[in-house]
Amino acid sequence: MKETLKPGIRYEHKFVVPSSKTVPELYPESAEFVLMPEVFATGFLVGFLEWTCIKAINPHLDWPREQTVGTHIDISHEAATPPGLEVTATVELVAIDGKKLIFSVEAHDGIDLISKGRHERFVINKEKFDARLSEKRTNYA
Repeated sequence: MKETLKPGIRYEHKFVVPSSKTVPELYPESAEFVLMPEVFATGFLVGFLEWTCIKAINPHLDWPREQTVGTHIDISHEAATPPGLEVTATVELVAIDGKKLIFSVEAHDGIDLISKGRHERFVINKEKFDARLSEKRTNYA
């Protein structure tokens, strides 16, 4: 982690919601999901918020050797967003506790606030992380 990684880092990221990021596409294997409304899926919203946090802090890490993984998410999903609308995520790194990074997150679709909450990420060494995963695959597969 670079010395520039400090609370107060803010980042805004925009994304036009395609049909491929709607509820029926989240688990096309699920008959229940396929029948649900074609709106931005909560699962994809979570990924979009994570993506925005990653973009916010990557310049402050020794990327790609250092990366972050999501460890906790506590958000609302307050409004439905149809495909074609642009969603804007705004995140702020509010605290650092060792290798744990805590973010305030929110998203807006140009009409409604669609999400707000907190997200935690943990800084990892990619090589060590991959080695542990490989061991897990070998020992428990």
